[in-house]
Amino acid sequence: MYSVFEYLYRDAANYKAWGSVLLHGLPSPSDIDLLVGCLEDGAYFVAEQVGIPVLYETLYAVSGGQTEDDHAFHEFVAWQVVTREGEEMLTAWGSVEDLLNAFRVAKHNWNVNLSRHAGCDMGAMSIPA
Repeated sequence: MYSVFEYLYRDAANYKAWGSVLLHGLPSPSDIDLLVGCLEDGAYFVAEQVGIPVLYETLYAVSGGQTEDDHAFHEFVAWQVVTREGEEMLTAWGSVEDLLNAFRVAKHNWNVNLSRHAGCDMGAMSIPA
């Protein structure tokens, strides 16, 4: 069985880029609780720190490159069970346990210096409701 970890990059102007990684295995409810407990404010993480693809570069095609609205954080969206068709569309990144281990290591110690947008912090980030 496979699952998909869904996340997004939302800049301070609320432009969004969506992404997902295919994982071997299915998360339990306690796995999801553990993940959320590792995130900054229950939602945010530095993609470079957990080894998943960054998404902010997707917005560069629209903006012409980095802007003052960019910051270092990505946002957890959902963890979904994937259908057979979804399995064929994505390459497996690793396992549920691999991803959880990466988040455990980073828990409450998110290093924005690993991001191309180093120097930005949550205080400078304005996420619309």
